[in-house]
Amino acid sequence: MTDNVLSLSSVPLHTQLRDVLRARILDGEYPQDSQMPSESELGALFKISRITVRQALGDLQKEGLIFKIHGKGTFVAKPKTFQNVSSLQGLAESMTGRGYEVINRLRSFKFIPADKRVAERLQVAEGEIVAQIKRVRLINREPISLEITYLPKAVGERLEKADLVTRDIFLILENDCGIALGHADLAIDAVLADSDLTQALNVEAGSPIMRIERLTHDAHGQPLDFEHLYYRGDAFQYRLRIDRQKGEQA
Repeated sequence: MTDNVLSLSSVPLHTQLRDVLRARILDGEYPQDSQMPSESELGALFKISRITVRQALGDLQKEGLIFKIHGKGTFVAKPKTFQNVSSLQGLAESMTGRGYEVINRLRSFKFIPADKRVAERLQVAEGEIVAQIKRVRLINREPISLEITYLPKAVGERLEKADLVTRDIFLILENDCGIALGHADLAIDAVLADSDLTQALNVEAGSPIMRIERLTHDAHGQPLDFEHLYYRGDAFQYRLRIDRQKGEQA
């Protein structure tokens, strides 16, 4: 198949076009925020119908590679960074290995009385003092998430002088505090950006935000680190692999 000619294979034409356009986007031939050729231009270029072009563009839009602005056309979207969650890792631990720069903007570090939810998660009495850490996580200098972390008071005191600007809390707990981590329970939902998230993440009020509640336990199963993680919906993905466990046939 040459650059602008689709083959006569059994693969549907809209799928072939989608794959060609996806490759051009990922290769940078169509740069981020640039305007894509119109449906009629793509139809003429590849000698296919506008309906076929529309199907291909619809697939790319579902993948988050392009977006449409009514009356203006189709544009290349900003590619999302992602973190695989097949293992328990901090954001920097996961991202820096793939060439991303991750730094943190420390918003606050204080000791507060645990509300009912925090107390339940950390298995402490309601009103007991716990550490609260708020950080904005930046990937390649762009704010991606707001992280609100709660730790038992004794653990929090050991983190007061730690480097919370360049390091993951997980690594500080393991390497500086000598605490072996075990497993984490996650719950994921979506919220709309309020004034605090708007300011922290540079998004418009009401923007979609992915919210992750994560409770991390130490190697003995004791709750250790309770977090609310707020990720920009336009810039980040959580990815995981799920294998089917086949039971015995009845």
